Amino acid sequence: MAPVRDPAWSQPHILQLPKFSGRGASLSFIEGGNHIPFSIERIYYLAEVKKQTIRGEHAHRDLEQLVIAITGAFDVVIFNGEQQWTFSLNAPDEALYIPALHWGTLNNFSGAAACLVLASAAYDPKDYLTTYDDFLTEVRQRQAGRGGTGG
Repeated sequence: MAPVRDPAWSQPHILQLPKFSGRGASLSFIEGGNHIPFSIERIYYLAEVKKQTIRGEHAHRDLEQLVIAITGAFDVVIFNGEQQWTFSLNAPDEALYIPALHWGTLNNFSGAAACLVLASAAYDPKDYLTTYDDFLTEVRQRQAGRGGTGG
C-alpha cells in the first residue's frame, strides 16, 4: 500500500527554503524527501532567458517539480483542469512545488533570468502532455478512475 501523502502536496504552492546569510553571500538548500515529497532524480535549468520568452506549456503525467528563480524573476501559471494559479518567483530562497498532472507556463521573465528545476524522475518523453487537449483528456480519465465527475 502506498503511503498517505499530506494533501498540501496535491496543489502547487510556494515553499520557503532554509536561508543562511553571512560572509558576503546567502546559502539555501533543498533535501529531497525532507523539504519536498520526492527524491531529486534530475536537475535542469534555463539561463539567459530573454524577456518575451514563454516556456513550459505542457504537463507531466507523473513527474513532480520544484521551480526556483535563481536570478531575475518570472511568473508561473499552473492549471489542474479546474483551478488556475499564478505565482511570481523572484527570490532564490523560494521554490514553487508543481505536482504531477498540472499544466505549467512560464512567462514574464525579467532580463537574464535563470530558472532552476528539480524533478522527481529522469527525462521520459512518454511522461509529457504537450497539447492542451491531451492534458484535459488525461485529467478527465484520472477523475473518472477515482470516481470523480470529470468535467
